[in-house]
Amino acid sequence: MTTRDLSLYRPNVGVVLFHPDGRVWLGRRVGASEPFCWQFPQGGVDPGEDLEAAARRELLEETGVVSVEPLERTDAPIVYDFPPEVLAQDAARGRKGWRGQRQTWFAYRFTGDEAEIDLAAHGEVEFEAWRWATLDEALELIVPFKREAYAQVVAAFRHLAA
Repeated sequence: MTTRDLSLYRPNVGVVLFHPDGRVWLGRRVGASEPFCWQFPQGGVDPGEDLEAAARRELLEETGVVSVEPLERTDAPIVYDFPPEVLAQDAARGRKGWRGQRQTWFAYRFTGDEAEIDLAAHGEVEFEAWRWATLDEALELIVPFKREAYAQVVAAFRHLAA
């Protein structure tokens, strides 16, 4: 097994938001085509930003959700590589050439009312729709290049869905 140079991977956080009944929140990415257009909230970590603060910020920006109970977080980073087409898009847009992302994942239980969910809570809308789903559905609906990372997230948090 080769060791990855983690400095080449964008620092990132992800959030699995659990409904009290064990289902998870999925957002449909703006402009993404079916069927692989649904994902958990996630986003970059600002320099010097605390990881949990980043997770809560991303959750708020992407979903409007603030009413949560912290459950768990992953210990080691979960890393995935961007496919060539994503690398090419980033280069064309003049973005830093990250090889992929290294993610710390947080599990929260949603404690609010669904009226709190506001996909336009932040200026840049990332999701055009949302729904509750099972963890296994999340694996089926994520873009294929993130599937192995999602499998690790699902394995880490599966016991929370019960």
